[in-house]
This record gives sequence, structure tokens and C-alpha cells, in this order.
Amino acid sequence: MEEIVIKDAYIKLGQALKLAGLAGSGVDAKFMIEDGMVTVNGEVELRRGRKVCPGDVIGLEGNQVKVNQI
Repeated sequence: MEEIVIKDAYIKLGQALKLAGLAGSGVDAKFMIEDGMVTVNGEVELRRGRKVCPGDVIGLEGNQVKVNQI
């Protein structure tokens, strides 16, 4: 499982996908989320602005990324 590290209390899902390298742009992230390809903690998430907090796990096409905080 890969991880991303954030400074703040949360990061928006679309931004987290870009930070993790799972989406090349915000537009790519938007379409992946709208198409139901992204999960947060095992549940499909359809909101690009969903706040993802440390400890949450983002899933996309078999890849999993855990969010950690500095």
C-alpha cells in the first residue's frame, strides 16, 4: 500500500488522487470519481470534494493509497 502525506487536517479527494499520481489532472480525477472508479475506505465515492482525512484509504483500479499526516 502506498501513502501520501499531508500537512493539513484533510485533503479533497480529487487533490489526493493527483498527489498520489493516480490522476494526471483534476479533470481526470473528476471523471474517475464520477464513473464510480474510486473508493474511500472500501466504499464507492462520487464526490470530488469529499474531505479525506489521515487514516483514510483511497482505492482505484487495485491501487490503494493511505493518507497520513506530518
